[in-house]
Amino acid sequence: MIAVAGAGMAGLVAAARLRELGRNVVVREKGTRAGGSMLLSSCVVWRHRELEAFRAECPGGDARLQRLVHERLDDAIAWLVARRAPVVWEETGNPRTTGKRFDPVGLVEALADDVELDADGCVGEGALILCTGGFAASSELVTRHIAPAAPLRLRANPWSEGDGLRHALARGAATSSGLDEFYGRNMPDAPWDETQLVSLSQLYGRFARIFDEDGVEFFTAADVFWSETNVVQATARRPDAKAYYVLDEEALAATVRDRTVAEMVETAPPESRVALRDLPFDPPPGAVAAVRVVASITHTVGGLRVDDRGRVLREDGSTVDGLWAAGVDAGGVATGGYASGLAQALVLGLAAAEDAARG
Repeated sequence: MIAVAGAGMAGLVAAARLRELGRNVVVREKGTRAGGSMLLSSCVVWRHRELEAFRAECPGGDARLQRLVHERLDDAIAWLVARRAPVVWEETGNPRTTGKRFDPVGLVEALADDVELDADGCVGEGALILCTGGFAASSELVTRHIAPAAPLRLRANPWSEGDGLRHALARGAATSSGLDEFYGRNMPDAPWDETQLVSLSQLYGRFARIFDEDGVEFFTAADVFWSETNVVQATARRPDAKAYYVLDEEALAATVRDRTVAEMVETAPPESRVALRDLPFDPPPGAVAAVRVVASITHTVGGLRVDDRGRVLREDGSTVDGLWAAGVDAGGVATGGYASGLAQALVLGLAAAEDAARG
């Protein structure tokens, strides 16, 4: 029997592949539903079009794992399609990337089978694949490793509290690069719930002037990555982990995919839209609108050190017997930048399952 801890993208993929290979598997999920944070996402599974672009985007990442994701993803997506996971978009809509967008509910239905809910996944003896989703939901671990200026709002499922990381470290595992990095979004500084994680993301930092509570313009539009991950990480380290996006007429007219910035601002809750006279600093010339945002965390970047078979490694490079990790429990793939967490989960879930099945 092979155990899988966690029923998000990586865990469901690993379990489905193990069953295809004729192995008995049990999936234990700490939460009350399968799907993890994938169920709350836009569910675009993508890779950079060129491996060189992946390396340039994430220069601190593990080159072996990046090559694995890049080379295996197309076949892995075809595997999902063959399992009747419903495709919403045939392309990503981003010229830098290639992949597909799936319906997250349908994807869970295509993969999930006999998941034990409300169960501790990191228990028992024998082979174990860790797919617990990193430690984004652990304020203690986020504070220790990422050191934000204030507790970060969680833009993900509430159960990814570092159980896989703690279990593996207790068994002698090493950690990857990027423990102080995360993927997230600047969200409106207002109440929102898990149904609004995609629709309320304020994805126009590249068009805004960005100030902190003290009126310091701590990030320029020219420095914002296309993914905006770096400005979110920078916001997390400003006072109260908050910022103001200040916009002029040209910025409001800009487009992000199929929406104008003005339309995105209009979707922000009224509590987060700030009149210029109420800003805690003098607005710059030409400003016509402002939105107060707060840094939120979706998943961690650093985690356990693994090889390209998903085996968890010790500091000396030897493997921890009977232990694999996939998804963002396996860290260091996107260090220094941004890459698809779902692609990482899909490819490493398959790789870990295939290696564990050989035992």
